[in-house]
Amino acid sequence: MAYKISDSCVACGTCAGECPVEAISEGSIYQIDPDKCIECGACAAACPQEAISLDA
Repeated sequence: MAYKISDSCVACGTCAGECPVEAISEGSIYQIDPDKCIECGACAAACPQEAISLDA
């Protein structure tokens, strides 16, 4: 189960810099590639908006 970025993302880029497998891509909101995500949680811990959670 990969992490997912919600609509509350402000595209600050903090999460992308924390991802060890470069699974996060830029856009109007950032997106996580579920095939690359290793579910480490580094992005969620770094997000100042708390916009990242496990995709349940």
